Amino acid sequence: MLPQRTIKSMTRAVGVGLHSGQRVELTLRPAPINTGIVFRRVDLAQPVDIPVNTHAVCDTRMASTISPGGDPDAAKVNTIEHLMSACAGLGIDNLYVDITAEEVPILDGSSAAFVYLLQSAGVELQTAAKRFLRVLKTVEVREGEGRSLKWARLEPYHGYKLTFEIDFDHPAVDQTGQRVVFDFSDGQYKRDIARARTFGFSKDVEMMRSRGLGLGGSMDNAIVVDDHRVLNSDGLRYDDEFVKHKILDAIGDLFVVGYPLLTAYTAFKSGHAMNNQLLRALLAQPDAYEIITFDDKAKAPRGMADMAPAW
Repeated sequence: MLPQRTIKSMTRAVGVGLHSGQRVELTLRPAPINTGIVFRRVDLAQPVDIPVNTHAVCDTRMASTISPGGDPDAAKVNTIEHLMSACAGLGIDNLYVDITAEEVPILDGSSAAFVYLLQSAGVELQTAAKRFLRVLKTVEVREGEGRSLKWARLEPYHGYKLTFEIDFDHPAVDQTGQRVVFDFSDGQYKRDIARARTFGFSKDVEMMRSRGLGLGGSMDNAIVVDDHRVLNSDGLRYDDEFVKHKILDAIGDLFVVGYPLLTAYTAFKSGHAMNNQLLRALLAQPDAYEIITFDDKAKAPRGMADMAPAW
């Protein structure tokens, strides 16, 4: 049997929210089989649990935000995608996430710190079979046309492969890789994807802050680009860090479906909103997917059956 996974022990982190600028404490705790990922707002007079699922996503502007049942007026947790990406990258199925504010801390702007936290807590194999969502037929969403066209697609595939292409028409971004293919069967998430940081353009900072966004952003937790170049003194972590961060985000956005995916995801200029639209389009077609387990782990796709190596 290929088993579900949680963490062995509790672990904590303290940081600031990228958009809120608020100090926030995050506590990750083991969870029983079939729990999924559950965020808990412990700062509220009556703590609120928010189980992660596709329809819990209530806002996708600048980040993925969840609330109970997707109610926009209920308690929320913002910017979940980097932590969700780390959970997907390490195969964590069940986890409680206690949080003392509305936004997950940005830490260094990538998912590497979350990978470190999860691996330092240890990975616990559980007594129930890991459940996968296998895509059975192609599902696609598209928006715009010409220069404004963007799209995302899920196709049947025995494994999990992501292909992403960006097009920012910006000299600093154009000098880097514009397209990346990452396949869990032969890549290492923590080596190849996890260190890619979020990025922003200096010309947008004033506009974002006037809307109460980006208040916790700095060159310590984001790549900042002016009209011509990357401003961070240490440069880029990967030659193609911009597009790799888009894959990191997509892995987190897609994991809100509640199961690791068996599919080939391909996207052009997609983002949080389109990734969630794609999941909703998939779930609206019951014949487009199935939930499966592997009683014989040898039959699972390569890369899905192996524990992530220690940090």
